[in-house]
Amino acid sequence: MAPPVAQKSPAEALAADREKKRKERLTELKVEIHKRLLEDLNLSALESATEQNLRQEITSLASEALDEMSVALNKEDRLALTQELYDEVMGLGPLEPLLKDETINDILVNGPKRIFVERAGKLELSDVTFRDERHLLRIIDKIVSAVGRRVDESNPYCDARLQDGSRFNCMIPPIAVDGSLVSIRKFKKDKLRIDDLVRFGAFTDEMAAYLQAAVSCRLNIVVSGGTGSGKTTTLNALSSFIDNHERVLTIEDTAELQLQQVHVGRMESRPANVEGKGAVSQRDCLRNALRMRPDRIIVGETRGEEVIDMLQAMNTGHDGSMTTIHANNPRDAISRLENMVAMAGIEMPLKAVRSQIASAVNLMVQASRLQDGTRRMTSITEITGMEGEVISMQEVFRFERLGIEPSGRIIGRFNATGIRSSFSDRFRQWGYDLPASIYEPIV
Repeated sequence: MAPPVAQKSPAEALAADREKKRKERLTELKVEIHKRLLEDLNLSALESATEQNLRQEITSLASEALDEMSVALNKEDRLALTQELYDEVMGLGPLEPLLKDETINDILVNGPKRIFVERAGKLELSDVTFRDERHLLRIIDKIVSAVGRRVDESNPYCDARLQDGSRFNCMIPPIAVDGSLVSIRKFKKDKLRIDDLVRFGAFTDEMAAYLQAAVSCRLNIVVSGGTGSGKTTTLNALSSFIDNHERVLTIEDTAELQLQQVHVGRMESRPANVEGKGAVSQRDCLRNALRMRPDRIIVGETRGEEVIDMLQAMNTGHDGSMTTIHANNPRDAISRLENMVAMAGIEMPLKAVRSQIASAVNLMVQASRLQDGTRRMTSITEITGMEGEVISMQEVFRFERLGIEPSGRIIGRFNATGIRSSFSDRFRQWGYDLPASIYEPIV
């Protein structure tokens, strides 16, 4: 039975009504003053103006407009109005305070009046809104035009990157039925390292030692997981083990990787222009990367025909390459790789495809987002070869769920499976003699 909804007292209801009217009044004033600002501000001079000068100019023009309209506002409301006007002119309007909030990971817009945010793995409805659909479309157009892309009825969706590196995706009407849809995956300014993820409980010190040996010994690694499970974060952290003397090339649809090495070449695919020309796919970037003498190739996410070139690169001297893939578990990730090879139009017997995968991929790292919002590395699995027509795999570490607290928090532990790594000899040859104790399970 659902808990009863607490009734507001008359005083609380009156205060809430006043606050609502205050916000509506500020919104109306902002619309009117924004129109005047666009007429009076020298837009061509905005780029060279400092933030302080621009704020002073906006404050001055807003004060003049309020005096002409005979509107009196207290200091708090004037500051709020000036900040919102500044965000409208120079930033992304109502989205600005959400982008500046360090506790928010994702911003999800379902039409102009419903903006959700994710904090600590949980979604919540924010009190931020757009004025109407036109206002939302104007902000969307401002974002996509800044990166040379466009959205309209003939091209109603777009993937782009904000100035701070955040990933942006949108879809507008008529495809989006109840108003434009926007999702923003915020860019993390702090580069998370392996020890940070261990501290956050994503995995253990023993797993970190194993992964350090795996990356340093140039095993080919696939990080699999669902949406928002932390695949890119895991890939970034794993890349911290790459030696500074190696030449690394990264290939992505939207540049998100934050590699910390000195010798890194970054590539980003490009969609077709208005005439349907000029598209550069991840496969095009990958083919070209093979001619650029890379020691390692890192593909942000393998999702299509580039899988063929990725597997060939892993098989032909580019040891230590890494990529991510959408999958629910390591076995499912192998099936996804097989399906992508088939969708690429390459006619190969299934056994040959599996043999190619088994020889190319050494390690599968499964990242998962649990129901309580926490992200865990739930499995580290080695690919050991072929048994008949089936790819053989062995799990070295796993996350064991033990229960759930009344608050909804998952209770669990990381544990070794008791199986010793098949790459132990390779680890020793590279100077990583891992103690046998890290493979011993907790009873």
